[in-house]
Amino acid sequence: MTRSTTDEAAVPPLPSPKERRRLREAKSLSEEEVAAAVGVTRATVRSWETGRTSPRGRKRALYVKLIAPEPAVKPEVVKPPVVTAEAAAEVAGPVAAVPAAPDLPEASPLPEAPPAAPPADPPPPPAPVSDTRSGAEAADERRVSPAEAFDELYARTAPGLVRQTYLLTGRRTLARESVERAFELAWQRWPEVAVDRDPAGWVRAAAYEYAMSPWHRLRRTHRHPDAPPTEPGKRALFDALLDLPPAYRRTLLLYDGVGLDLPEIAAETEASTPAAAGRLMTARAAVAERLPELADAAPAEQSALLQDRLGGLARAEHVPVPRPARAVRTGSENKARLWTRAAVAGVALLIAVTGLTLHTAPTHYEPPISPPERVGGVPPRGGPQKLTAQDLKLQKSLSEQLAHGPERLVPRLE
Repeated sequence: MTRSTTDEAAVPPLPSPKERRRLREAKSLSEEEVAAAVGVTRATVRSWETGRTSPRGRKRALYVKLIAPEPAVKPEVVKPPVVTAEAAAEVAGPVAAVPAAPDLPEASPLPEAPPAAPPADPPPPPAPVSDTRSGAEAADERRVSPAEAFDELYARTAPGLVRQTYLLTGRRTLARESVERAFELAWQRWPEVAVDRDPAGWVRAAAYEYAMSPWHRLRRTHRHPDAPPTEPGKRALFDALLDLPPAYRRTLLLYDGVGLDLPEIAAETEASTPAAAGRLMTARAAVAERLPELADAAPAEQSALLQDRLGGLARAEHVPVPRPARAVRTGSENKARLWTRAAVAGVALLIAVTGLTLHTAPTHYEPPISPPERVGGVPPRGGPQKLTAQDLKLQKSLSEQLAHGPERLVPRLE
């Protein structure tokens, strides 16, 4: 093992991106302060907290040490020293004949008092070994498989998450589809989700991101929200929620519907804590304009009343029940298997096309020869031309009547 591998193994593991953000804000550190301490830019710290990249080497060690939570100080428990009989004899020496305390039992080979009966019957030596094995076997029996842990998380959170997503989108079918898609993604990344601080929050964030995707507007079934509730109060709250921008609606539901704190909401929505607080206050003010009973209430009463109204709206509406956990796990595995086969087939096709191209490509360049064709309107080319009959007659006369000297140029009078 090399030195770099040993150093990376010695560094504590990195928390999840959402946990990194929460730990930094819990210690009241800004992105600029973390960047200056680690020696990187602010954009790099933001990339670490969003999960796009992860620190390595010395920067990783500094970053983990910087955001690590301070351990709670526990009172040190002082254990009494264990003194054996041999050590006591060595220390006592000649004073070993000092009488024992009256409340201690006298040293006798066979005590007659009934309370001393249990020490006289010690357990046999093989007993501890058998107990240890039985405890290990019991621990193996209590160990939960990944499928059972996933099914338990699905059964505990899926129905309520579908109702929350319905309040976020106003579409029942999209809410169920988003939750099932989030759990399929969670099963594909179960080693990461299982060790997360909040697995339900991981799935909720994935479901909300899928539900709020703007690409659903291109689908005919999800282009318009479902029919609002018939009760006037619930309909007013439903319309007020859908009129909010998606980011404000999500912040309001996470705070007053789910019960998260502002730092946790900021980490889940990838915004700063002041921005999350501003979105929450703006969303509450917009909803209070539609609901008079919220406008007249105090802030604490307003939060409790809004939480009660959101819960009543989610429970009153009929939302589709998600599929069983086994069906979700099977669908996730089938999709992963399908995408893997498609990727392998694409790579094989690319290799085949590349080999065929290399096999059929020419080894040297040959300029193409254009076919001949008649072109009109082009002047004749220069150079000697074919003589006509008149030209030949004139040439013959000039060759027969030779004239020497300048006499040819002298004019004659006739």
